[in-house]
Amino acid sequence: MTDLHDPRFATTLARGLSVLRAFRVGDDGLSNAEIAQRTGLPKSTVSRLTFTLGHLGYLVQSPRDDRFRPGPTLVAVGHVAATSLSFLIPAHDLMQRLAEETGTLVVLAVRDGDKLVLIRTWRPRYIASIWLEVGQRISLQPFSSARAFIAAATTEEIDRIAVEQMADRQVLDDLLATRSQSCAEMARNGFVFTPAGSGIPAAYNAVSVPFRTSNLAEPVVFTCGALPPDATAERMQSEIGPRLAEAVRSLERMTGQAPHLTRSET
Repeated sequence: MTDLHDPRFATTLARGLSVLRAFRVGDDGLSNAEIAQRTGLPKSTVSRLTFTLGHLGYLVQSPRDDRFRPGPTLVAVGHVAATSLSFLIPAHDLMQRLAEETGTLVVLAVRDGDKLVLIRTWRPRYIASIWLEVGQRISLQPFSSARAFIAAATTEEIDRIAVEQMADRQVLDDLLATRSQSCAEMARNGFVFTPAGSGIPAAYNAVSVPFRTSNLAEPVVFTCGALPPDATAERMQSEIGPRLAEAVRSLERMTGQAPHLTRSET
């Protein structure tokens, strides 16, 4: 990560981007005071930033309640970013089929600071599943998605992450403490598994597999999740985990990516 004291670092731009990152799925707009609370920026600074972002179309302010919401320019930029991830095209059919045939929710997550952000979801059309939305942020607590991410991250990537400013440093430390176990599980099974509960606030069983793409600087993570009555821990490990691992291997072959952290055959 760039040193915040580097003369090339544009502090005003960084603050403006932190305003955009303050918005979460389910927000019905945010006031300047709420944005200030989430970003830690002074309210006067937030007022100037939201005015500028609104003028440029990244935010819109409702005359009904004066709250800010993502604007059309931000939506357009997000669409351009999504379409630049070419692996999402072949991934769609693979993951939708997996969701249909296993009855699980399949999600794709990327890291954003001390959170993983869901950028795609695939759910079975005729079976009820757990409900997570695109844009939802998940803590880097040692659940399956975060464990798969840290198992796939290189030493250099971990060093870079370690110097980032994070709201909850302990979460990263706890995750790093599980890295050797997660790497061993990936080598043994081709996926990592975390049962519901497991000392963290997750009500569903989940299996995760990392994926590398040349479009991004860090690994991304595919995860299948379901409530225990819908997919027992035994089924997640014996059936769904191997199927997710095979789907990711198929995606690697289709996109010409080198296999990453595949299962050991010994």
